[in-house]
Amino acid sequence: MFQSAKVGRGLQCQTKVQPASHGKIVNKANHCRQHQYHKLARKDAVSALQNSFAVRRNLKIRRCETAASDGAWDGSGTQEELMYKDECVTVDQNDEILGHDSKYACHKFIPEQPEGILHRAFSVFLFNSEGKLLLQQRAWDKITFPGVWTNTCCSHQLYGYSPTEVDTQEDIAKGQSPGTVRAAIRKLGHELGIDAAQLPAENFKFLTRLHYCAGDATDDGEPNGWGEHELDYILFIQANVDVEVNPEEIHDSKYVTLAELQEMMAPESGLKWSPWFRIIAEKFLAMWWEDLDSALTTDKYLDQEVHQVL
Repeated sequence: MFQSAKVGRGLQCQTKVQPASHGKIVNKANHCRQHQYHKLARKDAVSALQNSFAVRRNLKIRRCETAASDGAWDGSGTQEELMYKDECVTVDQNDEILGHDSKYACHKFIPEQPEGILHRAFSVFLFNSEGKLLLQQRAWDKITFPGVWTNTCCSHQLYGYSPTEVDTQEDIAKGQSPGTVRAAIRKLGHELGIDAAQLPAENFKFLTRLHYCAGDATDDGEPNGWGEHELDYILFIQANVDVEVNPEEIHDSKYVTLAELQEMMAPESGLKWSPWFRIIAEKFLAMWWEDLDSALTTDKYLDQEVHQVL
């Protein structure tokens, strides 16, 4: 079983946010200098993003009424530009679609919307032929939960693109999520440089959905105005792939066995983890991983329930 690991800089919504311990780190001085450098750079980027939003939108949360342009997502633009450009799919706690809104609006935790806006997301777990899971450490310049370790790829289905990334309730009833799979292939290419040819859509396995909420925080444990409130689709795939990480998205990556992951997530490791990954690891992952072939090739673990893990 997984021990209680540190959450990266935040806990679930409506709880007091606690700072995560850095623990024992090899070459601690270099790590601290690197962390401080990225912390200052991120602070400047977030400040610019907030100022830009204030000027453009007069500090009001916008519910988008226009669709994104049809066509393929090319990933062009800075993180700030993509926060405005990319439109998440907003839903209720039962995953019924309500509309769409910018990534910025969805992830802003402010008095007017203390838990952000609930929206769809996905978490990919990619295993190689040896059954090892590919992990990533998020880049230090990420707006939400920078520098934390997490699963292979975590991102959002986007509204307004063709072919669509928006799954219907009919898709889910069939145990399928074709739109989410398209989004996953897109982001695995963007973040990890994995060629789509190495990721056949039919090899992805949709398992279940989780509804969770987690506010981000500063190193001192104070809420920083950002967070994740997501209806998370879980996808498994087994493939041997060529990885070339995008440094704007990922700081590090590695393959691990289940035992190695459990050791990494032990409190004494000092490593920080994304809140969504910690929930999945503690509640589901070992069961699926220990029976990986069944999880990937049968419906043994297919679960159409929306798990409320708030």
